[in-house]
Formats: sequence, C-alpha cells, structure tokens
Amino acid sequence: MEQRTDRLMLLLQAFVVESERYVEAVSERDALHRTDLNALAAMVRAAAAGHTVTPGMLRTELGLSSPATTALVDRLDRSGHVNRTRSETDRRKVYLELTDKARATGGAMFAPLARNIGQVLDGYPAEDRQRLAGFLTDIIAATSAACMEVAEQDGQPGVDGDSGGQAKPGSHGTPDGQADRGSGETGTPAPATDQ
Repeated sequence: MEQRTDRLMLLLQAFVVESERYVEAVSERDALHRTDLNALAAMVRAAAAGHTVTPGMLRTELGLSSPATTALVDRLDRSGHVNRTRSETDRRKVYLELTDKARATGGAMFAPLARNIGQVLDGYPAEDRQRLAGFLTDIIAATSAACMEVAEQDGQPGVDGDSGGQAKPGSHGTPDGQADRGSGETGTPAPATDQ
C-alpha cells in the first residue's frame, strides 16, 4: 500500500508540473498573464454553467485580494477579453461578460489539452471515469485544505479575511469548488455573486 501511495504522489506531482508547463506555454503564446488565463478559464466555466461572473467571484475563485482583482479586470477589459456592465437594479454591482475574443482565446487555450486528455479518457469505461472523477474531487479538496494550512501557518486568514490573498478550501475547479462525484463529470457551480 505504501509503495502504491508513493507512486500516486509522484504521478500527481508530475501531472501538476506538466499542467504548469502547459499554462506557461499558452501564456507565452497568447501574451497573457497567468492570472489572466486563470480568470478566463474561470469565466468560461461559469458561463458554460449559465452563471453570471462578477469581480467578487473571480476574487474568490483565484484567491486574489480586492486590489489585485481590480487590476486583473482592468487588464482583461483593456485587452478586449471582458465587457463590464452594471446591474440595472443595483448600480454598485458589476457583471463581467466574456467577449468573442475571450471565447476564442479560451477555446484555443484548452483545445489541445482537452483533445489529448479526452482521447485518454475515452479509452476507459464510464465506471472508471466516474471513479476517477471522485478521486480528483477528493484530491482537489485535499490540496485546498493543504493550501489553507500553509496560509494559517503564515498567519494569513485567506480570502474571507482578505489579507492573505489565499483561496479558501474548495475554491478551485468550479466557481463553488464542487464537482458532481456521481456523474463523473464536472459539477454545476452555485450562482456567483459579487462580494
């Protein structure tokens, strides 16, 4: 059992390294900051689920401070990736909409990864994919918990206290950090609200 766990940990570490290399390559190709790419990915996921994106949702999803979120949204607006609109009922609320340019960037960003990983996943039966979805959901939660432990050791309270800039557990993967373990697919995020 110990050897199996060690091998899994090494494989997970290798996956993280390769994922980081992929993001770096896309970042260089598209001349976008990594945080901008992460924001576009979060917005694509939220839009696909039919949820409105707000600066507060991005702040929580990406574990950013309020000033960093403002700078991020300003960059995405200037680069033509988002449009800002104000709520008709509460002018203090700002909604972010993906532009056609952002959709094209998002599609180009993930197409090679989705195609290659999709080919691998297609080689496994649905039951194995469902088990893998449960495994990855648990791994994401464990990773988020470890992030919070590190933030607490540094005396940083995380997003809720807003001085640490760290994401709270469960804030990665989908806007609410959840995945549907029963279906083997990514989860349906809760509606995002401006913080």
